[in-house]
Amino acid sequence: MKNIRIGITGYGNIGRGVETAIRQNDDMELVGVFTRRNPESITLQTENVKVYSVEDALFMVDKIDVMILCGGSATDLPVQSPQFALMFNIVDSYDNHSKIPEHFAAVDNAAKVGGNLAIISTGWDPGLFSLNRLFGNAFLPKGNDYTFWGKGVSQGHSDAIRRVEGVLDAKQYTIPCEDAIEAACCGKNPTLTTHEKHTRECFVVASPTADKKRIESDIKNMPSYFADYDTTVHFISQEELEKNHSRLPHGGFVIRSGHTGDGENKHLIKYSLNLDSNPEFTGNVLVAFARAAYRLSNRGEIGAKTVFDIAPIDLSPESREDLIKRLL
Repeated sequence: MKNIRIGITGYGNIGRGVETAIRQNDDMELVGVFTRRNPESITLQTENVKVYSVEDALFMVDKIDVMILCGGSATDLPVQSPQFALMFNIVDSYDNHSKIPEHFAAVDNAAKVGGNLAIISTGWDPGLFSLNRLFGNAFLPKGNDYTFWGKGVSQGHSDAIRRVEGVLDAKQYTIPCEDAIEAACCGKNPTLTTHEKHTRECFVVASPTADKKRIESDIKNMPSYFADYDTTVHFISQEELEKNHSRLPHGGFVIRSGHTGDGENKHLIKYSLNLDSNPEFTGNVLVAFARAAYRLSNRGEIGAKTVFDIAPIDLSPESREDLIKRLL
């Protein structure tokens, strides 16, 4: 059986995580990396794989089975996902929850026009956490959902800050509120607002001539990212950022608190992740969904899909028989 031929568009943290993940999956091979930067400025971890300009992807359609898009959700993926879905089967990690329906519609239309299969918003949230919210609602129809992220570095929010005029570099930490966690776990099913569940802490390297008050205001008032949270902005040097904020840990958990029968019996479902490297873990998830995209495409399916549409067996390289024997 031939390997699944993978292309990577964007070679930041997620792109490097995807490259690392491909090397752990024997049924896949990396064909090429596509970048808006100078291709000669990028050195890959994988030998004998070429870096191309993103414009060259058009000439590689017959050489790539699935293109994994590793750009940011703020400005990259809303443009790139529909664009690439016209040419390739794709997987992306679009993570702006409030705008997923419109992103899905745009990608679905493009993929159908191109006759391709696209799986959007994979990763761990949206992605794995989304699946666990679905399971929780199905198994405990009477109850409430609670999702907590962190403490950890949010790549999407960090990328959104870096797009602010005058920002040279930035890291954003999402921090869950302990009081909210305790309230969610005690079985009382409280109603918690976005503001009550998390705070956000930003470490920003600004251009020497930038207006820091304007940058802080732009960050704190950014819709869909910071406007609904208590957000703290710290301005630091590039050296301090690299020294104290170079790692990319993250994690969190999904809680479904509910009851059965007449309400006397209460239940708590909790799914958690504790990640040393957010991009490497996310890269592994993207690669598993690329396998599913390849299989669905081979069955003749087209259009956009989400994690809700993918059978678990299509994520695994193992046979049905082996999975039943080993994991069921």
